[in-house]
This record gives sequence, structure tokens and C-alpha cells, in this order.
Amino acid sequence: MNQDMRGEKICFVIPTYNEALNVNPLLRQLTELYRNPDVAFLVVDDESPDGTAHLVREFMEKVDGRVRLLQGKRRGLGDAYVRGITYAINNLGADIIVQMDADFSHDPAAAGRLLDRIAGGADVAIGSRYVAGGSLDERWHVRRRLLSRWGNRLARWIGGLKGVSDCTAGFKAIRADKLREAKIESIQARGYVFQVELLHRLIRCGARVVEEPIHFRDRERGETKLGMFNMLEFFFNVLLLRLRSHLTFIKFSLTGICGVFVNLGSFFILTELGLHKFLASPIAILASIISNFLMNNHWTFGDRVMTSRKSVRGFKFIVVSLTTLLLSYTVFVVLSMLFPKVLPLLLQAAGIVPGALLNYYLNSRWTFREASREG
Repeated sequence: MNQDMRGEKICFVIPTYNEALNVNPLLRQLTELYRNPDVAFLVVDDESPDGTAHLVREFMEKVDGRVRLLQGKRRGLGDAYVRGITYAINNLGADIIVQMDADFSHDPAAAGRLLDRIAGGADVAIGSRYVAGGSLDERWHVRRRLLSRWGNRLARWIGGLKGVSDCTAGFKAIRADKLREAKIESIQARGYVFQVELLHRLIRCGARVVEEPIHFRDRERGETKLGMFNMLEFFFNVLLLRLRSHLTFIKFSLTGICGVFVNLGSFFILTELGLHKFLASPIAILASIISNFLMNNHWTFGDRVMTSRKSVRGFKFIVVSLTTLLLSYTVFVVLSMLFPKVLPLLLQAAGIVPGALLNYYLNSRWTFREASREG
């Protein structure tokens, strides 16, 4: 393990269900490989009828006290990971989480390479089967290979994870602060699609993701948990992720339409009251900017973890507002001079278009930017 990580607490989170044949050999390897007292091993066992929890409890009492056991109701892999990771961060003070399977499909020694990538500056290090140097066990059935390949393609194309080769990987090292920003506790996915949703959220938070090639081994003992329900859940949840990614733009568009009505309505009323069009225009633009900001802040981007306090965001809003106002007003004045006979309300509407585009770009990339993307 990289010397640069001394002082940081690392927790391996290992979900289990009926892994009595694997859990003790795995824990023995892990505790021998990673002897640092700042490394903990959290087994999340959900009602395994084969006595997995009993074996873990014996190991932590008789062999290594760094091993912990968290038990709960069986609600799927995703739920186990959410509870385990949340417990590791909140109760064990983990700075870095390592996700891995209990069936030896992930080489315990390879976790050290993932941790080295984190020490090198990455926020997420994925043990990848599909980058150069990565591989799959030759014993993997053709059906599983096809499901894995097409599952990854689906996640990339539909789920918006185009920059990642292995989107469904369950072997990762992740910085805890990024997991907090991603609001992992709110992930609802129960099955294997949890991995895709988690990665989707981390990328949205601006996490720096790297992939480390690994050899993925088939399990030696026990049975695979992948079933038809998991495959159906995977498909529908990936589609849902895509819809969510478009929802922000739809909300912003609706907010913009409201802003157009505020702008043109204000301009019409002010000019009808006798105010000169060159004075009515900036006032109407400012009124629409304020209404847009309030709707974007509380609705369009309301679910984002912001980079800054409200006071800082307010300052950014003022800068964006002045820039947008200047652009829209300049367009209005220039068009008014070029086409003096055209109805002023139409020229005001024409000035909205470039201002709206600039407003969306600056607000989504700066004012309402998500937390981890800053810096």
C-alpha cells in the first residue's frame, strides 16, 4: 500500500450471502496483506442461512479485531452496500472505501493497486475487466460474458457513462468525501445496477475516475446470485438514469419559458405605462433573470450539492445576470437601430435567445455547479 496513504482510514466493505465457504479464507488473506491498523474490514451479511455471520464473528473475536460485522434484512446487493458504506464512513471514520466481492472473483492483492491509484490523485479507482490488460476467467459461460458485455454497453450508451469501460464493476476504491457528495444513502437500486447508479452519481459530482486492469476470476466455491430479477432491474434502472439526466434540461427549459413570459409581459406593461423602450428593456430582462434564478435555485437544480454557500451563489448570480442583461440589451438596442419600424416587443423577444443560451451555460457550469467539480 502506498506510503502516501498513511494516516488515512481505509475500510473494505464486503457484502455476503451464503459465503460460508469463502469468507474466512478471504478475511485471512486480506488481514495478512493489509496489516496497517488503519485498515478495517466490514462484512455486511444479510441473513445468510449457511452460518456466514457466525464464522465472521468467530474470526473477529479470535483472529483479527479489525474485522467488523454488520447484519440486516436481505434486501439486495445495493441495499447491503449502502448500509455498509454509510456505516463505514459514519461509524468507523473511513476516508477510503474499498468495495469487493466475497467469492474471490476479485484478487485481494489487486486492491493494493486500486489504493495506489487513489494515492495518486484519483477519487474513484475501478478494477476493470475491459481496459487493456484486464481479462475474464476462461471458465465464464458465454451467456455471462454476453450479459456482462451488453450490460456495460447499455450503461455507457443509455446511462451516460461513455468514458468508462467497466461500468458494472464491483471492485472499486472510492474516497469517502465523494460518496457523501453523491448522497449514497439515497440510492434505491437493490441489485447489481447499484454499481451503475453509484458510478453515475460520482461522475455527476465531478469525481476523477481511473480504471486499473484486473483479472476477474470465476468463483471456486458457492453459487452465483445473478438472476432474472437482477437483469430486469438493471435494464429499467439504466433507462431511469437516462431520463433523470434529461430532466434537468426539461426543467430548465420550462423555467426559461416562464422567464420569457415575465420578460415580455414586463416590457409590454412598462411601455404601455409610458416608459421608453430603451429603459423598459433592461428592467424587463432583470425581472426575468430574477424569476429564473429563483426557479432554478429551488426547482431545476434543487437536488444538486452546491459548491458554495448562498452568499457566494448570490454573487455568482449577480455576475451572470449582468453579463446576460448586457448581451440581451445590446442585441435589443442594435436590432432597434437596424429595424426601427419593427414592433419593439418582437425585438425584445429576439434579444432573449442569445441571453438564454449564455444564461444556461453559465448557470449550469458555474452558479449551480455541483460540489466536487469546483477546482
